[in-house]
Amino acid sequence: MSMRTGLTAWVLLTGVAVAADPIGVATSTSPIPVPVHDQGSFDWGGFYAGVFAGVRSGSSSGTQAALGVQAGVNAQFDFYLVGAEVAVEGLTGGVGETSYGQLLGRAGLVATDDVVIYAAGGYGIDLGAPAEDDVLLGLGAEMAISDSLTIEAQYLRSIPVSGGSASNQFTIGTNFHF
Repeated sequence: MSMRTGLTAWVLLTGVAVAADPIGVATSTSPIPVPVHDQGSFDWGGFYAGVFAGVRSGSSSGTQAALGVQAGVNAQFDFYLVGAEVAVEGLTGGVGETSYGQLLGRAGLVATDDVVIYAAGGYGIDLGAPAEDDVLLGLGAEMAISDSLTIEAQYLRSIPVSGGSASNQFTIGTNFHF
């Protein structure tokens, strides 16, 4: 083997060995990794309670103003959200004053760290006269405005099981997340 061939082989082998070594930069003198916490994401899981106002409109009940309270619980799995909610509201206007209770299931997507879009379905019952119970179906969106406070807009279609007629309910409210 000539000197030139030997030198070429040495350069090639040394170059391959150097190229295979990873380049590392020390970021800390501590052997313990530093945890990273994302300050921007809202924790949608857990309990919440809130208040809402809205309007309900139906052919037999007329247009009624609503004011109510709600409480619920959510569970978040990656970007999926499921939950349950109970609400009681007072209605006035239209055919008179009454109160209405509802039990809803919610399932949706966490669209961004601060916004949830969901579908809702459940059962509603008129707690006064006239007697009426309904199947409820709808959509909603909720947006975080602080670490524990959200605003929510929701539409529910009320389909009567007994008594009354179908109605539409639009609400806007705020929830405190525990």
